[in-house]
This record gives sequence, structure tokens and C-alpha cells, in this order.
Amino acid sequence: MILRVETNPSYDVVIERGALNNVGSLFNLDRKVLVLTDDGVPFCYAEAVANSSKEGHIFVIPHGEQSKCMDSLQGILSFMLDHEFSRKDAIVAVGGGVCGDLGGFAASIYMRGIEFYNVPTTLLSMVDSSIGGKTAIDFDGYKNVVGAFYQPSKVLIDPNVLSTLDDRQLHAGLVEAIKMAATFDKDLFEVIEKSDSIENDIEVIIGGALAIKKDVVEKDTKESGLRKVLNFGHTIGHAIEADANGELLHGECVGIGMMYVTKGDVKDRIENLLNKYNVPTTYEAKTEDLMKFATHDKKASHGEVDLVICNEIGTFEIKKIPVETLEKIMEGERL
Repeated sequence: MILRVETNPSYDVVIERGALNNVGSLFNLDRKVLVLTDDGVPFCYAEAVANSSKEGHIFVIPHGEQSKCMDSLQGILSFMLDHEFSRKDAIVAVGGGVCGDLGGFAASIYMRGIEFYNVPTTLLSMVDSSIGGKTAIDFDGYKNVVGAFYQPSKVLIDPNVLSTLDDRQLHAGLVEAIKMAATFDKDLFEVIEKSDSIENDIEVIIGGALAIKKDVVEKDTKESGLRKVLNFGHTIGHAIEADANGELLHGECVGIGMMYVTKGDVKDRIENLLNKYNVPTTYEAKTEDLMKFATHDKKASHGEVDLVICNEIGTFEIKKIPVETLEKIMEGERL
């Protein structure tokens, strides 16, 4: 399957089992290439890209959100300068969302922008951060606060690489697909609900989730309107993620975040799905601690927050609420 993302510039997303073996024919690697990966990703994935390049250099960062920082960015840029990378060269991110965000941001600022390719290796990064051009690092304890919109030249998604993920990582990534299906596609939501084997249905789930995201980012490239709906569960989820300080995965935090902004049958169906895949649905924290992070999030502006609400599976509503109302919701007040 090939999805064409019609942004500026446009690019293809290739979804194909075994595609990583053909990376040399799918990407333009006839040049100097920095392959960015982390120490949690099987090294053979980065090697496949480097060995297909005219001159491949592999740069490894420690796995985890803590690597999405200024020090890592500086390390990448210094490495590229030391190895005399030019504006005609490229970065290929091979890993999860941290590698994609960090690699894309480095590509956007090195010599005012060089070509960037993305090879997501987690389900979360495949269905969420692989397309759309949002790149960033965390800064001063706040998630994704320094970054740029910078589209990749091509994205390669090989579902075969998911075989190396443990169940927790796989199911946390599934939450992002559940999020998109809940707000846009009731049929896809039912596919996930009824699935007896996520592994067998994974291509349908990835393709369906990316079709949703592709449509949204084409209509709203820089998150000025419609694209905000992709933040369903994120407003409170990001605050939980910051407060948890690495104890919870991003997808787990989004799942918990959705529990705060749903009710009735919708909440029950999402909660049942999360329980089915052993994703947590509650988090214990002081409201003032969560509010500290929520009010510094990019989604908060001038004392108000755009909150995405799902009242019926396959639909959404975006409400602008005062941060005081957000605080009450965190304390358990119904919407």
C-alpha cells in the first residue's frame, strides 16, 4: 500500500511487509547519510539503511524520551559537521517517535534544512508521528516545546519489524489508532474491538489510522484548526506523561487522558478496549501537579485550552474551555 500525503512538499508513505529490505530502491541514498537510531532498536534495521547508502554513518542515542533533548540534538549536529555533511546529504530516522522527532528536527535546522526520511519501528510512531511533519525536542521539562514543521521526503513502514516489540509497547501504540478511530472512523474502531489478533490485523489498522491522519494533516498542515482533533486524550495525557517521568509510555498516558474526556457508552467502549490490551485507565496524582504541566503545554493559550471530546464513536467536538474548567475535569467533574 502506498499513501500519498499531499502537503507542501508532498511525499509517499510505503506500507509493505519486508519493505526495509528494499530501502535502497525506495529512498535516495546515493550520498552521505546519517542513520539515527536508538539502543533499543535492533541494530540490523539501521545497518540495512547504512549498507544501502553510498556513505552511511550510524548515530545511536539511548532509548527513551530523555534522549529527545538539546544535548542529543547538539551531538547529532556536531557529528554531521565533523563528518562534513553537506546540504545535499540526508538523515534517516530508524526507530520510534523519539528518533523521528529528533531526526526530523535536526534535518530541519542543519544548514537550513536537508532531506529527511523516516522508518518508524514502533506501532505508535507508525500510526501517529510518522507523517505530518511535526518535529521537536523536549525542553526544560516540557514536552515538544521546541521544534518545527518539517515534512519527510518519504516514509517506509514495514510491519514485520513490529515482531521485536513486547506486548506493552505494541498495545501502547495501538492506543493512538484507537484514538483516531474513536473520533473519525467507527468501522475501524469496530475492527480493533472485534480483533482476535492485532498481529494479523495490523496492516488494516495501520492503513486505516494513517488514512485518517493523512486526511487531517492535508487539510490543516500546521495545526491551526482541524488537526487539533488528533490531540484527543493528549491535553491531560501529556500532563500525566510529564508527571510520571518515564514510568508510563506515551500511548498509556493518552489512554488515561481519554478517560477524563469521555462518558457513557463511549467511555465504556474505550475503557473495555484498553482493558483488553492491558493498558492502564487510571493514574494517581495531585491535580495541582498535573495542572502545572497542562498549563505549560502548547495546547494552552491565554488561559484557555482546546479540549477534544468524543460523544459518539466516529465523531468529535472541539471545545474551548478555561483552564479552571480543565482543573475541575481533572478532579473528576463530568463534562
